[in-house]
Amino acid sequence: MPFDSLGLAPALVQAAAESGYAAPTAIQAAAIPAILQGRDVRGSAQTGSGKTAAFSLPLLQRLAAEPAQAPRRVRALVLVPTRELAAQVGETMRSLAQHLPERLKIAIAFGGVSINPQMMSLRGGADIVVATPGRLLDLVDHNALKLGAVSMLVLDEADRLFDLGFAEELGRILALLPAQRQNLLFSATFPPAIQALADGTLRDPAVIDVQGEPGTEPAIVQRVIEVDANRRTQLLRHLLKENDWDRVLVFVATQHAAQTVAEKLYKNGVYAVPFHGDIAQGTRTGILAQFKESRWDVVIATDLAARGIDIAQLPVVINYDLPRSPTDYIHRIGRTGRAGESGLAISFVSAATEAHFRLIEKRQGLHLPRERIEGFEPTEAPVPMVDASGTGGIKGKRPSKKDKLRAAGALAAAQHDAGEKND
Repeated sequence: MPFDSLGLAPALVQAAAESGYAAPTAIQAAAIPAILQGRDVRGSAQTGSGKTAAFSLPLLQRLAAEPAQAPRRVRALVLVPTRELAAQVGETMRSLAQHLPERLKIAIAFGGVSINPQMMSLRGGADIVVATPGRLLDLVDHNALKLGAVSMLVLDEADRLFDLGFAEELGRILALLPAQRQNLLFSATFPPAIQALADGTLRDPAVIDVQGEPGTEPAIVQRVIEVDANRRTQLLRHLLKENDWDRVLVFVATQHAAQTVAEKLYKNGVYAVPFHGDIAQGTRTGILAQFKESRWDVVIATDLAARGIDIAQLPVVINYDLPRSPTDYIHRIGRTGRAGESGLAISFVSAATEAHFRLIEKRQGLHLPRERIEGFEPTEAPVPMVDASGTGGIKGKRPSKKDKLRAAGALAAAQHDAGEKND
């Protein structure tokens, strides 16, 4: 099926071809006609499936067909959870719009850098704004833009935007938008609780789910290696030495772990660099650019890098620390095996984290064999399974909300302390 059969203008068909899309992906073939018809859309597809182009192409066509305005008013708003994703989506949209006869101004806004250049870029208005929620609200508070003319709203990585970390900011933004608008929600995952919230934002949506469609699954080999927690760095060094990987993305749980593991690798001759939220935005942008050019062998990252970042032909992802949620596991391993390429995802599992990884397997419908590497066989005793309710299974003794919060806080503190001792 060619792009022009979906109703796209020749200029956008040309731009899609120049961006490497020989034919529409499954999510693009399903979403583009629905968006062009003006329908709300909830689109779900695995990472690397072309979701950005799936909403960008029809959005650009609809805006380009409208009469030009002076001054420009923000007609389309794209919200994303991270700075890196904002830059990536904005640049993708600019590339796809380059051949349109009607020039569209696309502004990109995110925190971690001075707000002044972004305010200057919005002088004279913009047609499309791609932004993180916090910086968008800052710009609104500075009267740098108004949202009263927004006719199209896109939530990219929508499940992350609807969770507790962004819920308040998202609520404030939605209150500033016109009630009559087209809503487009895209993500690789929509957990049930998030799905219910998302559906409350949509009106009679086209629900598109191409997960598991035959022939569309990324070719990611998943491996699980058992290792004692305090030997993970040594095992990581061993794997890097034994395998001919040109670039490796390693996920850890904390900023401290990112710094520590990267420093240990670097001292042992591995070109490794940390990547986390406390690093200045300009430095983070440079690290990603250099990593894409293979100037770094290893990037040690927090989950900041798990959402939407597109690194072509990344061969390996390693979960040094397991993700907190099964959903994050999918986003992490989805950094490899993108756009039809093959990839490898390795998870380190210790006696203390085996039960958590079994939960990830259960939620994702997986059952992966455990491996042991000679010289790194685990010696720690398995941790007994604890009843998930925290009550020992006694009927009528369900913990209160305060009990759950106390338990969660104690568990997080214990995991943090264990991580600092083992890194």
